[in-house]
Amino acid sequence: MNPRVLLLPGLYNSGPEHWQRYWAAEHGFQIVEQRDWETPDRREWVETLQRAVTTEAGPVVLVGHSLSCCLIAHWAAAHPGENVRGALLVAPSDVEAPSYPSGTTGFTPMPLDPLPFPSIVVASTDDEYVSLDRAERFARAWGSRFEVLGPLGHINSSSRLGLWPEGYALLRELMA
Repeated sequence: MNPRVLLLPGLYNSGPEHWQRYWAAEHGFQIVEQRDWETPDRREWVETLQRAVTTEAGPVVLVGHSLSCCLIAHWAAAHPGENVRGALLVAPSDVEAPSYPSGTTGFTPMPLDPLPFPSIVVASTDDEYVSLDRAERFARAWGSRFEVLGPLGHINSSSRLGLWPEGYALLRELMA
């Protein structure tokens, strides 16, 4: 049985030119819609993710971008027995950095417990929301494989990745 893929945008959501939107359109993956993208509350986001994971039976692969990498780590700590086959964690924002935008509630401190499923952290060499050292620290703590891309910024719409085939190849590994 192929796993369902849940796409989890970060703070402010993913715009129409974001690779997550391309993946949803091309592959039929579900985007998990949060009620509040501007001033998210961790408890609410975790509950929304929990509903999405448990709506249907069967395995799930999570694809988080930015703040949703932190969301997945918080969710996994609260729901470790769920049927998640793996997680692709792209451009994990450092919610503890002084440069991180204000307005989020409950996401700090960054959860650093090992994830109970296979995962891959993907980072850019010039991400304004996380240093490469911090992204690597998150990957180590979560037990994730660490993949470093070139200078792609926050790996978002501004990166102009379109369908982002390299990222999709990493997702396919987790789906296998």
